[in-house]
Parts: sequence; C-alpha cells; structure tokens
Amino acid sequence: MAVRATVARFPIDPGAQDGSGLPWGVTVTPFAEKDENGQGPEYGSEGDLLPRCENCWGYFNTYCELEQWSWTCSLCGTLNGLSSKAIARYSRPDSCPEMMSSFVDLELPEEENEEEATQARPVYVAAVDLSSSEEFLELTKSALLAALEALGPGSLFGLATFSHKLGLYDVQGPIPVVKNVIIPPDVEGTLPIELEDVMPLLQFLAPVETCKDRIASALETLRPTTSWERTTAAGQGMDGILMGGRGFGVAMEALFNYLGSEYGSTFALARVFAFLSGPPDYGAGQLDTRRYGEQYASKGEDADRALLPEQTPFYKDLAAVAVQAGVCVDIFAVTNEYTDLASLKFLSIDSGGSIFFYSNTDDSTLPQDMYRMLSRPYAFGCILRLRTSSEFKPGNSYGHFFPDPQYENVQHIICCDSYATYAYDFEFANNVGFSRHGSELPTLQIAFQYTVVVPPAELSNSESGSATRAKHSLKRRLRIRTLQFGAAQNVNELYDSVDPEVVLSLLVHKVILASLEQGVREGRMLLNDWLVILTAQYNDAYKLVQYKNGSSVTGQVDVAFSQCPQLQPLPRLVFALLRNPLLRFHEEGVHPDYRIYLQCLFSALEPSSLHRAVYPVLMSYSTPDKQAYPRHSLSRAALITSGSPIFFLDAFTTLVVFYSSTADPALPYPPTHDCLLRTSINKLKQDRCITPKLIFIRGGQDDATVFENYLIEEQDVDGSGLTSVMGFVSFLEDISRGVLEYLK
Repeated sequence: MAVRATVARFPIDPGAQDGSGLPWGVTVTPFAEKDENGQGPEYGSEGDLLPRCENCWGYFNTYCELEQWSWTCSLCGTLNGLSSKAIARYSRPDSCPEMMSSFVDLELPEEENEEEATQARPVYVAAVDLSSSEEFLELTKSALLAALEALGPGSLFGLATFSHKLGLYDVQGPIPVVKNVIIPPDVEGTLPIELEDVMPLLQFLAPVETCKDRIASALETLRPTTSWERTTAAGQGMDGILMGGRGFGVAMEALFNYLGSEYGSTFALARVFAFLSGPPDYGAGQLDTRRYGEQYASKGEDADRALLPEQTPFYKDLAAVAVQAGVCVDIFAVTNEYTDLASLKFLSIDSGGSIFFYSNTDDSTLPQDMYRMLSRPYAFGCILRLRTSSEFKPGNSYGHFFPDPQYENVQHIICCDSYATYAYDFEFANNVGFSRHGSELPTLQIAFQYTVVVPPAELSNSESGSATRAKHSLKRRLRIRTLQFGAAQNVNELYDSVDPEVVLSLLVHKVILASLEQGVREGRMLLNDWLVILTAQYNDAYKLVQYKNGSSVTGQVDVAFSQCPQLQPLPRLVFALLRNPLLRFHEEGVHPDYRIYLQCLFSALEPSSLHRAVYPVLMSYSTPDKQAYPRHSLSRAALITSGSPIFFLDAFTTLVVFYSSTADPALPYPPTHDCLLRTSINKLKQDRCITPKLIFIRGGQDDATVFENYLIEEQDVDGSGLTSVMGFVSFLEDISRGVLEYLK
C-alpha cells in the first residue's frame, strides 16, 4: 500500500493552509505490494483479533500507547481496555505483526462453511461485437487467444456475441454450437426469454484447461453480420439504408442477469470483456451519436461542455446491476467513429473495470494489454476506509469506486489491481489546527479489506488428493497502514516539504471534475487561477514583491520559484496539463472519446506515472549503450544544445526513440536488442499497467511529427500553434501579470 502526501509536513492550521495556495491531501495505491519506499507489510493471521477503538473504530497500531491492561488510540486519544486474549498476545510482542510495523496485512478467518472452496472459480466472459469489420474481429481473436494463455487453471470462460441478436457459444461438445436470441429493436425492449432457458450457464461457461482448443475453434467461426442482415433486422431491408444493429445495452443487461444467478455459488467475481467497434445503436441503451456532428458554435453552445456528460443514465444504472451480480466490466473500444464513451464509461469505472481505447486496428496493443491485465494479481470485493486524527478530516475522495450509501469515507472497489490509485483531500475539523509543540502528531490510518483467489497450487500440501486439487479458495485479508506526519511551523517549511507529483495528481482530479460539471474552458481557468494564486502566495511569503502606497511595485515577481526547489516543477506541469488533450479545446481536433479515455486513465494512475503522461521524460544517449543526460526540457532548443545523437521520450502511453538528423550513420538503427537503451525500454514496458506504443524515428528521413508534438515548450498554451513569442516563456509572463493583478 503506497501512500503519498502533497506535503510531508501538514499545514499547522486553516490560516496556514489557505495562505499556502497548495492542495492538501494524499494518493493511496492500496493493493500495491510495497509502500512508497519499497518496504513490504508484516504479514500475519487473526486479523479479527486486532483491537479496535470503541470511539472511532480505528485499529490498534505501533503509534498507540500500550499499558498493561489498556491502550490509547493514536487517532482520537481514547483509552481502551484490552481483552484477556489481547493481553496474552501482546506479552509476546515479537510474534505480533501490529507490534512490529505500522504496515500490516492480516488474514481474516473464513466465515462460510467448508463448501466455500467450490465457489472460488474465476469466471471470464468475452462479449464480441459482430456489427464490425473483419479486421476488428481478427484483432479481438488475437486478444482472446492471449487471454486464454494468461488465465490460470480452474478458470471458466464463456464466449458471447452481439449485434441485432445475442449469441451464446457452447464449446464443451465436439464442435462449437451457437444459440442466438433476437434483440428487440425498441428502446424499452428486453429479451423475450431468459438466457438460462437458452443455454444453462454451466454449459456456457467452459473450463479453460480442458476446452482451450475448442474455444480457439469457436473464435475462428466469428464473422461480421452482413449489412443485409442488419438492415433487415432494423426493418429497413427494402430501402437498403444501414441502420446499425449493435444491441450492446440489452446484451450486457442479459449477460449480467444470466451470471448473477450463480454469483456466490459458482463464482465470487466474474469479469466481462466487452469488445466494441462503434456506438450502441440498436435496442435499449442505444446512443444518439448525432450530437457529435452538431454545430455547437452556431448555437452558441460550448462543444467541450456538451460532449462530456452522459446523454442517458442507462449505463450508470446498468453498472449498478453489474455490481449486484458480482460482475466487473472491461470495455475495449476499437473505433475511429464517435462512440460516446462519456455515456458508456460508468459501466466499467463503477464496476471496478478499465476502459481501453484504440483508434484503429493496425497498431493496436489490445492483445498485449489483455495478456498484461490478466497476468497481474488483483483483489476483489474490496472496502477502503480512511480515518484521521481528530484535528482534520477527509474532504473529497477521487477514483474509480462507489461510496458506501451508509458510512462516510468508506469506498467499495469491485476489482482492484496493484496499480489502481485513489486520492483524498483534507480539511480542518475546526479552527484550532494541530499542536505547535508536536506532542500529538497528525495521524492517518487506511484500512483495506479485500479478497484474493488462491490457486490450488498455493494451498497447503495437506489438501492432497485429486478431489480437492483443482479447487481454488478464497482468502479474505485486512491490510492496514498507519502514518504520522509532522506539522510545518511556517510556510517555508510547508513549501520545502511539497511533493509536486502528488500535487499534480490532486489537480488533475479537481480539473477533471470541473470540466465534467462546467466544461473544459472552466477546467482550464481553474488551473490557471490556481497557479497564479500559488505564485502570489509564494512571492508574498518570501517577501519578493511588495506594494508601496497600494500601487507601485518593488521587486520582480519570481514565477520560477527560484528560492524553493520543491515548487520549481509546478509551472511546467501546469503548462503541460493545459497543452494535454485532456484540456485542449474541441476545435483543436481533440476527439471527445479520447478525452473521456484520458479522464478514466489519468484518474486511476499513481503520481509518477501521471507525471510522465502529462510532462513526458526526455533523455539523451551518446550511443545506444551510453546515456548522455537523464532529463531535458521538452523544447527544440534542448535538443540542439545537448548535441546528443539519440533521444528517448517516455510519454507513458507512447515511447519514442529519435535519432537526430546529424547522428553518425554508423550508429545501429534501430538499436540492437541487447543494448542499454533497449533494456531500459523493456524494463519500462514491464512495469506499466498498459502496453505503451514504441515508435522509432530517424530525423531527416522519417516523418518526425509524433516526436515534435511532444516538444510542447515552444507551443502556445491555448493551441494557436507556434507563436513568435516562445510558448512556455510567454505563459510565465502571463502568470506574472496575473500575480501582479492578484496582489493589487
């Protein structure tokens, strides 16, 4: 569980918090194996015996004062008695994880009976769009073959297809058999028959280890529905007008109800992979994509604002059905037409899944993403709870979860991998703030309860015998991390303790929220104003700018934060965020689906990854085996002055290797597989939650636009291309003017 705070020393009181101009909060990556310093937890059992405070329900931890018969809660200060079991337990502190570390991971006892083991089989269902092209289906087949390789023994797999009909495959016989149900075209329609009556669920879900070849044969039979079939289904056969036929909404609802009947008896979590080649345009849940083509400008409407909210609550409601049925949905959209991910996204983000978006089939990394996603460990049925000491409290929470309807600051996460990150901001509970003498330090406790599926091989050897060997089992665990922070005595201490990457994370969450509610323009203004206010507060704190008689200024505005190294990256990060497609205008050619995809991706990334996605890392090499310089600013000037022949740019989703036009022709191109540059690239790809696209460019010979577009510092901040005044420099001048206005 990695936890990173925007400031390592918390503001002492509300005045210090407001006066600093900084966001105050943390990011939490609960299922990360190690903490932010690379340390793992102390593992143990009997998590149910861990003492809890009778006032705030916080868990006993190393920061609590322990007496012979009692303990004092480090969060609220309440004195609690100890049970006789706990007294005996704490007489041997070396055997108790919670006495040895403030980061523990404890097993909880199984509540159910012994039959629980049979319920633990992981279930995966692929739902494939047949209202598509041959290329789309070829890519989907490759992805599913990769998925079958990644799935562990004991997994069950079902193959379904959708168009104007829903197809269920039975692959357990000698040849694959498909049974189809026609989807009604009307918006209110549902399937006329239960899927259980079409094919019993256990006939549909096939064991992967015995049916892998048959599943592969079934995939080979997938063909796109012809335009004739689709137009006839839509009742437009005579005119030959193509009316679509992608009954995605009805298909999903039927599959969730189908699977939900066995939730808790056949499986503990089912994952549905939805492969989409365009917008749902048939039956219930169909989306009107004409809104993308409308001329918003002529109506005086903001296109960026109009295309970000969902047009129907259908998929948000459907996500609630998925959650009830124990289903997590991953959407793989491979399309260059407007698909309205703004409406569809809830299906995946509310159910703990991911959205993957590819604009074409040619260079799509879908098979690699699929394999990577299924190869990494994940937890499910998770509950995340954040508690604080009494002086402060959580404000907003951000991330792909759904809040508990009853309890505050409790979030439910259906499915959580080791990369998924959530964020919280804090506010003071009163005007007093923290103690100035450091007797009681600001304390934070994060509890994460989760379930993992343990494959048969990892169970104890005592459970031998063929009957029990193939069983998976469920393990419920409780992971707790308690942290204490210092309080900054003055604003300089606060500024010196800033973590700019975490500040960026919280800013991105706030800006996404603002742009969803009020449009992209509003999100940009919020970000710009924030930097102006922070710069003004910093200049004021360091007494760099002073006003005489309310008008004349003494001193120069320091927009580069030259006296505080921790704040120096922030202007560049804000500038880069304003240049990012997340916040660029519709008229600059930013596809609304791509913007939604970035919102979903960025709001789940841990801070270091987000930093690369917003302001890519550019490094140079003198040869493929020798790094020249680890970090350059993103400008042409940096390239020219460095004089290096090879540049490597890491923009998180894309990796670019660029050989300058003056590079020695004797240098191997592309770099060989055993060189330092390639080894570094492979390591980066391995540690990433998605598969980055790798591009090689030879300057002077290949089109270098992809690489040059990342050199943002010479671009104008509002997208009007290259300006006579250099982009980042003029942006800082603008901020400087804003600061003077603000301080007047």
